[in-house]
Amino acid sequence: MNALSATTAISTGRVHLVTFRRQSLTMARWRVLWVALVFTLVAAAAVLRIFYFGLSDRAVSRTSLEDALLPPRGEITDRNGTPLARAFPAYALWYNPKALGDGGAPLVKSPEQVAAELQAIFPALDEAKVARQLASGKAGYIRRRVLPEEANQVQAIGELALGMPRETDRHYPQGSMGAHILGYVAADGKGRVGMEQVLEQQLSDPALRGDPIPLSIDIRVQGALEDELRRGMLAVDAKGAAGIVLDVNTGEVMALASLPEFDPNRIDADGAANMMNRVTNQVYELGSTFKPLTIAAAIDAGVIRDLSTPWNAQTVKIGSIERSDYSDKGATLNIPQALAYSSNTVTMRVADQLGPERLRQTMIDLGMNERPFIELPAKGHPIWPGGDWSRLTNMTVGYGHGISVTPLHLASAYAAMVNGGIWRPATLRKVEPGAAPRGRRVFKASTSSRMRQLLRMVSLYGTGRSADAKGYRVGGKTGSAEKPTRGGYSRTKLVSSFAAAFPMDRPRYVVVAVIDEPRGTLASSYQRTAAWNAAPVVGRLVPRIGPLMGVQPDARRDVDISDLESLVRKPAQ
Repeated sequence: MNALSATTAISTGRVHLVTFRRQSLTMARWRVLWVALVFTLVAAAAVLRIFYFGLSDRAVSRTSLEDALLPPRGEITDRNGTPLARAFPAYALWYNPKALGDGGAPLVKSPEQVAAELQAIFPALDEAKVARQLASGKAGYIRRRVLPEEANQVQAIGELALGMPRETDRHYPQGSMGAHILGYVAADGKGRVGMEQVLEQQLSDPALRGDPIPLSIDIRVQGALEDELRRGMLAVDAKGAAGIVLDVNTGEVMALASLPEFDPNRIDADGAANMMNRVTNQVYELGSTFKPLTIAAAIDAGVIRDLSTPWNAQTVKIGSIERSDYSDKGATLNIPQALAYSSNTVTMRVADQLGPERLRQTMIDLGMNERPFIELPAKGHPIWPGGDWSRLTNMTVGYGHGISVTPLHLASAYAAMVNGGIWRPATLRKVEPGAAPRGRRVFKASTSSRMRQLLRMVSLYGTGRSADAKGYRVGGKTGSAEKPTRGGYSRTKLVSSFAAAFPMDRPRYVVVAVIDEPRGTLASSYQRTAAWNAAPVVGRLVPRIGPLMGVQPDARRDVDISDLESLVRKPAQ
């Protein structure tokens, strides 16, 4: 090869090498661009997906790991975060007769011996029933809710047929307290009766389950209400009792109690019999507690302009029907006296002048013609006089007869009467500041102001004196109504109630206490009327719950009732 050929070959090789390098560099650049493009597309897709999940209703709010760590049912708390219902892992006692195989005997010991050993661990077990279950050879639960130390004792029996599966249990740490509010969770895992049923989807749906759900109630107030109601009920050997504490400005239920109660941790025959909610589902004729509502409607309509005007207090006669007061206080009474002495006859005449249309409309505006407004599923329908009210119907409704409503109806009506005249629905959900419903106006603000004076006067000079908790400016009205029976009213069965609000110079809360069928006992000086049983319950309760809810006693403050004192003390004519 000559020099020229060699030089040409070298040049050609260099050209090929440069070309190869350029091609390699170009290919590397394209690869980098493709990789970058792929990463860009993946990142864009991820961002879009995240954006979609953030806006979409079908967004997944938590990972599967978080779902696994959450309890299978959400937690319920009171307004301050105290747990009322929560889920936790627990053991159950299960009988598996095939634990040793199909051919062998299910138990090493006799069914009777095993049943006796189980009864020693669980004293509430029916030993004979368990022995029959073990002898039958049928699998099934022997007991739910077994504590770890009890599980260890069962295992020490040495029977493989006694299995201890782990399950999730619903636990109510406050026991029976607030049972009618909460309800319970049945064996199928579904909520029953109370807020467990109302909040079923929110408590059980993983997409909705998260932070504990706060209710409106204050468990401290709830405990005090149940305690005082139970004390009052037992003191007069009553059939039952009901009570509610209601925020007059928001409609929030601070406490609600129905006695006898049940234990949601253990639903047995006695518990099932006590599930009737006397506050929201039981209707009563609440008697004289309706009289202030009638007086308020009459003041609002201008029927009552001067409280000093004397009204005929003698027997009311309509055809063959006669109605009289329980005790004769004179031929005439003014309005303050009529409320203080709880005069049926004066209230009937006020209702008569007001007229059926106006009193009926007031009761409708107060929600008395329909089921009470609250989230609970158990809500009683009032016994409402249908059609156009006759003169007699109007007059009897005026003093609380001929119409049956729940204690919750009464509490909401009293809240409207003292809060400036606005009716709002009751709620068991915690209301955030400034989020209270607007409600509807029933009474003028001036009428509400006058009723606060009159109710305070009743607690100072009338039938509600035993509810006058010093420093709390309680105002309220008693009601003692005979229970209706076939052909008339029972002479031996009463419903005693007291509806009150405090502090009356600036009302914050309504309290209603109802005693069902009280008996005259030594504790009540052998009296059965509300002044001797329901009113004292409120008188003891208010000092217990007032400071818990920000109402401190102040003996220097009160409602100005100076213009009423001279009227109520005036001798009856």
